[in-house]
Amino acid sequence: MNAVLYALSAGLMLSFAGETPSFAQPAETAVPLAATAIQAQQKLRQTFTNLRFEDFGPAPVTGPIYQAIAGGKVIYYAPESDMILFAAVYDKNGVNLTALAQDTSARRRIGTLDPKDALAIGPDDAPTIIEFTDPECPFCRALDKFWAAKEAEGKPVRRLIYFVSGIHPQAAVKAEHILCSPDAAAEFERIYAGTAPGPLRTCPEGSARVAKNNEAVGKMGIVATPTLIVDGRVISGFQQAELEEFLSKPKATLKAEPASHSP
Repeated sequence: MNAVLYALSAGLMLSFAGETPSFAQPAETAVPLAATAIQAQQKLRQTFTNLRFEDFGPAPVTGPIYQAIAGGKVIYYAPESDMILFAAVYDKNGVNLTALAQDTSARRRIGTLDPKDALAIGPDDAPTIIEFTDPECPFCRALDKFWAAKEAEGKPVRRLIYFVSGIHPQAAVKAEHILCSPDAAAEFERIYAGTAPGPLRTCPEGSARVAKNNEAVGKMGIVATPTLIVDGRVISGFQQAELEEFLSKPKATLKAEPASHSP
């Protein structure tokens, strides 16, 4: 879990690390608020018995809280307070409900992707992952080295690659160069290994695919690279431990993305 987790329930925002500041209560409401807070604190300690709380008090959020998706991320909105909360909501069993909601939303939007617009790298029979990447992203290049190392270990994956061109200034032209190359997969590996591309290739087909990739990025709400969809889960950034866990599963249990998304 993160160092600071926020549980949103009944209008309370609770810091598990004791970092939420205390908010003064108006004198005329001090008694009922105190009574309510005592009951809430007791229930909190009884429910989350594995956590120790150093501070407890009312949060600046009142009324019901609603869940929304913005930019592919789950956010929470409290209309009575007119506040947006960026938080991770955990249930009493430690399940990250925010992550589950985000994964569910991403799986629904996978249907908007056209595999013909992706650059496919890797064996046809390997587990398929969807990868949003940027030729100028250093973490994307580190991820590419990781995949190469895993393939050398006999654990290849099939990558359906969509280029993100709205973050770095040269991303779009480098993506087009890769897609216009005679062997796009080989040129991808050269560029991501740090080789200077030389004269950048351009072609109508490559330009059109970069534009379609950009549309797909917008529909999926991708705002950072690399972003992966692995085993039905969204992984933002190069999270090596999560990828190692995925690849450590027996081949019979490794899940590819739905067949309709395999070229």
